[in-house]
Amino acid sequence: MLTLTVACGDYDRVRPLFDGRLAVPGVRLVHVKLASEQSFPRAVTRAEFDLSELSLSSQLVQLSRGEAAYVALPVPVARAFRHGCIYLRADAGIAAPKQLEGRRVGVPEYGMTMALWLRGILADDHGVDVNGIVWRTAGTNAPGRRERLPLELPPGLDVAPLPEGATLDAALLAGELDAVMSPTPPASFVAGDPRVVRLFPDPRAAAEAWCRRTGFFPTMHLVGVRRDVMEGAPWIARALYDGFLAAKRAAEAEWAETLAKSSPATMFPFLAEELEAMRGLLGADPWRYGVAANRAEFAALCRWSRAQGLARRELRVDEVFAPETLGS
Repeated sequence: MLTLTVACGDYDRVRPLFDGRLAVPGVRLVHVKLASEQSFPRAVTRAEFDLSELSLSSQLVQLSRGEAAYVALPVPVARAFRHGCIYLRADAGIAAPKQLEGRRVGVPEYGMTMALWLRGILADDHGVDVNGIVWRTAGTNAPGRRERLPLELPPGLDVAPLPEGATLDAALLAGELDAVMSPTPPASFVAGDPRVVRLFPDPRAAAEAWCRRTGFFPTMHLVGVRRDVMEGAPWIARALYDGFLAAKRAAEAEWAETLAKSSPATMFPFLAEELEAMRGLLGADPWRYGVAANRAEFAALCRWSRAQGLARRELRVDEVFAPETLGS
């Protein structure tokens, strides 16, 4: 029996593997519940765990540099639409995405996956020259955030941290930034400050329209197996992929059963309708695993990572994932 530590969030789609309902044959998984803000730096600097939740963007960068300690599985444990993550100063004179060109835009980390996605969407869908934006980095509501990987940017890209102690929220309110991209809303926006608004006033409608055009459901985080573990047990990649897929299907079945009950266990009245709406938008398998089902999406990310100055070269999708999972 092979015992493996797994640093991963406590998601419904992985929980069946860690609570005893399911098992990977020949493997004992020891779940270390960590938020991605904690697991990502440990993955890229120390490769501390046998399996780890990975920032997709960081994995592409490290792989392009020949520094990836983990081999990725096509298991998107975290996905999120991000059209609602662009915030503006209301008086910045920005009424359309194209008007972000040449502006000062804050982001927690230039290399984070959310920013990779949003810059790609702005470039491909709205014709924005994202490399012409002035990028400034800092924590959204608390100071001290830094890039988890050193950047190797081409000449002409203006990316720099804000001064020590600064936050994106404060810089936006002070007029030092015109916009902010952040998965965590600025505190001023949450408080209802009229000086801060969203670029897309109806982000759900914008995301759904984009999804219908592209078919993409943005992957944020993958699962990776440490390379030395893979080398010692080559069969492990496929076994783990199959285990995570079974766990995801078990979670989907549990949700379907829960929402079919006449007295739902949750406090939210229209979750069943939301499930049907999600299937209408994304198909019968909304949270799809595997390379084939996500190839176009992964290819776009590989292209954007190089175009945005992150990856040293444009990776091929098939070299991103464990070979044993390519036929998944």
